[in-house]
Amino acid sequence: MGFCLSLIGRSISSFCGCTILLLFLLSCSCFTSTEAYDALDPNGNITIKWDIMSWTPDGYVAVVTMYNFQQYRHIQAPGWSLQWTWAKKEVIWSMLGGQTTEQGDCSRFKGNVPHCCKKDPVVVDLLPGTPYNQQIANCCKGGVVSSWVQDPANAASSFQVSVGSAGTTNKTVRVPKNFTLKAPGPGYTCGPAKIVKPSRFVSQDGRRVTQALMTWNVTCTYSQFLSQKTPTCCVSLSSFYNDTIVPCPTCTCGCQNNITQPGSCVEEDSPYLASVVSGSGKNSYTPLVQCTKHMCPIRVHWHVKLSYKEYWRVKVTITNFNYRMNYTQWNLVVQHPNFDNLTQIFSFNYKSLTPYAAINDTAMLWGVKFYNDLLMQAGPLGNVQSELLFRKDKSTFTFEKGWAFPRRIYFNGDNCVMPPPDSYPWLPNATSRTSTSLLTLIMVLLSALLLLNAHV
Repeated sequence: MGFCLSLIGRSISSFCGCTILLLFLLSCSCFTSTEAYDALDPNGNITIKWDIMSWTPDGYVAVVTMYNFQQYRHIQAPGWSLQWTWAKKEVIWSMLGGQTTEQGDCSRFKGNVPHCCKKDPVVVDLLPGTPYNQQIANCCKGGVVSSWVQDPANAASSFQVSVGSAGTTNKTVRVPKNFTLKAPGPGYTCGPAKIVKPSRFVSQDGRRVTQALMTWNVTCTYSQFLSQKTPTCCVSLSSFYNDTIVPCPTCTCGCQNNITQPGSCVEEDSPYLASVVSGSGKNSYTPLVQCTKHMCPIRVHWHVKLSYKEYWRVKVTITNFNYRMNYTQWNLVVQHPNFDNLTQIFSFNYKSLTPYAAINDTAMLWGVKFYNDLLMQAGPLGNVQSELLFRKDKSTFTFEKGWAFPRRIYFNGDNCVMPPPDSYPWLPNATSRTSTSLLTLIMVLLSALLLLNAHV
């Protein structure tokens, strides 16, 4: 009997161990497969379309276009760079609208020298002001690409490339491999190039349609974890019904460590600050943040400002603590159940996003062009703000249990760190009710003890 129980015990132990191991492996695999998935923009991606437009004696001429199909994540300065590996010994004879960062070893060529002979070229966009004879459509913006919702007219970037030492027919051309998109740093993972149905182009008058000779697509998806190991923004909260201001959690984006790493942050009254503001280190895109407890480049503050009979008002403030960055065409994505009842918004643009079909609880906000679409670097002008007016829905509206605060906030596509829910401002009457209930309980217990002692 004991031997049987021992065997059963071992089986159970082994089963538990296997179960735990299996759950661990499943959790790892799930994390890996969803790390680039954004619940608020499930279909967002950057699609690179490579269209061969004509054949040449030793290759082809192609137009390469990047389409930013992400609703709110854009590519900001210093812009994108695109790298791939040639399948054979291809070279780039010439380019329009872009250029490679290195020419490589072209010593095997006599006479005409190619633009680039590297096996794995890196291409960047040309800058604004490039001569017209070096431009094509959708080029020359310094690699800056807008999001699809915010500015669809500028949500694509193109360059033309003349490829040599390549095939001259659909059957002999080989698709490049190992596409890598930096925008401007890591964060995007690109899949393999897939040959698709040739692109079709309609003339401006709509009377003629032409098509590419051959087309392949590359799809790149974004992961905030791959882009930066630490968060880039945080959220603080306050309300009219409570004096408590809930700050960003301490060390959200790192901790002050000027002792071990000098120059990691700058105090407002530091002599070094004057040289930074005047232009020293102007071309550096490494964040230099103001010394704060949270150490984030961006803080979003949500303040529940007023409550009317049928409406309630919120003030949103975005503060830039980065002394080296002006955020051009910034945007904010906010998730809150009352956006279905948004009545008016002041000094921001607004568009409803519906990642969950008919549920309208996600809003995209961004600045008004030439007014507040530029979020200046840290300093007196380093903030933008607006107010939102909501209508109260009697079936759902409440100020209790933190309902009035957002569920999630993104800045420029990055998920901002929220304070812990138990620190949210609470209604004073809720606190008093809790205190009264506790006092009542104590009084009842004391009365019961006194009655018990009297009977004894």
